[in-house]
Amino acid sequence: MRASAQMVSYEIAMGFCFLVIIMVSGSMNLTEIVMGQNKGIFASMGVSFLSWNWLPLLPIFIVYLISCVAETNRHPFDVVEGEAEIVAGHMVEYSGMGFAIFFLAEYASMWLVSILAVLMFLGGWLSPVAALDFIPGWIWLGIKTFVVVSMFIWIRATFPRFRYDQIMRLGWKDLHPSHPGVAADRRGLVALAMEYLEIKRGHTNGCRCCCIFFHPGLFQKFPSG
Repeated sequence: MRASAQMVSYEIAMGFCFLVIIMVSGSMNLTEIVMGQNKGIFASMGVSFLSWNWLPLLPIFIVYLISCVAETNRHPFDVVEGEAEIVAGHMVEYSGMGFAIFFLAEYASMWLVSILAVLMFLGGWLSPVAALDFIPGWIWLGIKTFVVVSMFIWIRATFPRFRYDQIMRLGWKDLHPSHPGVAADRRGLVALAMEYLEIKRGHTNGCRCCCIFFHPGLFQKFPSG
């Protein structure tokens, strides 16, 4: 029951992050999303890491990372297990490969969300500076993914475990796009980010469409000008 509630709470925020990336990229193709991050003023100057989506969409990037930690049930969001079972006591009936497969699935999900974070926000297989373009793209993809996965370990060693009511409050009040205050703030942040991306990439029309459509009272379009 707690696992289902936590999954629903943070999948909505994560889905909102995906939608923002799709709108600013104008495509659902991962290759086009990555290559779109290699355009702009900074990329032409040889410092393409400043053209990646993490900079103009920094608040969305942070929301995505928090949602990833919660979705993978990693510390400090690992209260799917009972308070008396924080050492995986709920798996006491499993042993050998059965126990290993459960934990391999958990770590596989960590790698999956990390790869998606790299593709959508950190330039995918692109090198951070033009001087390092001779390094194959798959190496850059591996390095960036390793850094994001290492973040999970850093968080585990840094932050205390949340109470379940704190996890629900964070998911539904602080990160949830249907919350009026959060939606209004994000609408402004996404509008600024999209304006930045249009200037950076030389777009004249841009994709100025309604970003906040989860809340009925916030159906407003960005002004064209």
